Amino acid sequence: MLMPASNRFRVQGHVSRGFERVHEAFVENFARRHELGGACCVYFHDEKVVDLWGGIRNKKTGEPWEQNTMVVVHSATKGLAAMTLALAHSRGWLDYEERVCHYWPEFAQQGKQRVTVRQLLAHQAGLFAIDEPVDRNLLADFDRLAVVLARQKPAWEPGTRQAYHALSLGFYEGELLRRVDPRHRSLGQFFQDEIAAPLGLDVYIRLPEEIANSRLASISPPGRIAMLLGFPLRLTLEAMNRRSNIHRALEINPGAAVYFDEQRVYARNLEVPSGGGVGNARGIARAYSVFATGGRELGLRAETLELLSAPAIPPSRGFYDECMKSTGIQFSLGFMKPSPVWPFGSSNSFGSPGAGGSLGFADPRAGVGYAYVTSQMGTRLTGDPRDIALRDAVYTAILGSPSASTVAA
Repeated sequence: MLMPASNRFRVQGHVSRGFERVHEAFVENFARRHELGGACCVYFHDEKVVDLWGGIRNKKTGEPWEQNTMVVVHSATKGLAAMTLALAHSRGWLDYEERVCHYWPEFAQQGKQRVTVRQLLAHQAGLFAIDEPVDRNLLADFDRLAVVLARQKPAWEPGTRQAYHALSLGFYEGELLRRVDPRHRSLGQFFQDEIAAPLGLDVYIRLPEEIANSRLASISPPGRIAMLLGFPLRLTLEAMNRRSNIHRALEINPGAAVYFDEQRVYARNLEVPSGGGVGNARGIARAYSVFATGGRELGLRAETLELLSAPAIPPSRGFYDECMKSTGIQFSLGFMKPSPVWPFGSSNSFGSPGAGGSLGFADPRAGVGYAYVTSQMGTRLTGDPRDIALRDAVYTAILGSPSASTVAA
């Protein structure tokens, strides 16, 4: 069913018969949930059943969000990075249970010799912060960056605690992939060559120079009142403390600001695989759809997909996160898994949310590949109301009930 543009919110796109409620929820996001600009796309058993976009992509100029508009998705990039390692596993290059130093000998420094790939990808290596200075120049020199990463000392014994590796995880993933890939490509280049290009995705972990600024949505931060009311007080106070785990993980060396650019919207030819991905909902949903429906287009093995669908394995002290100062969020093999505190899809789903509200995930049980992206950052840490409304509508269309999107069934 084609959906005409709304005069007020400029919502465009289409939904298939039976998914009309998703369009209604998308429009309601603008009317009731402070949406500025965004997009939602859903694949159901390989069929694109929802493809919606609307609002504005630049709050200052009022320019509209268009069909090919892309936006930074922050930590939703983590799921895209994890896909590259899943491909490496399917090709026999990487064993999740092997020690990282088997592939990267220099990593064994500073007590990291027993860290497994699984532990690293589950935020259990104690490497959430980088102590040495890291800037754009270092990030552009993969060899120098690898030396700095290898020298980093874990904050505690690896495998004992969970701490959200907000930005550092992607850099470790990138070097690990370079070591196992026979062509020694960067993670961003590998994603482009092996996932984005074959599937025809408008998604980048390394945004190229030729992408025009006019295709990019600018991020609008939440207002001060929204931040005070939305973020947990303890986390807000932690973020203000320069010595806190979350400040060290997210604000410095290099800090999330590194992938923004005042002149070009987002930095070009720079890889931040845990936060700097830029794309549209259509491309992210398509990638997750392939992972949700057998992965034949990418040559994924059933064994790999079974591991991604399996429950997360906690560190010895449980799922309390030493950066987020909360308990219950679960990670596995580079993805976030559904949990009672952060439910999405079915129990075997896997994906990644991004700061401000974006989310992409695969639900193999339901055959769903889902993505929501936005230019208006929200403040909810365990599911943005705009995204939840869309997911509820999707699963009501599929199952006759929104329960699959609100309870890890």
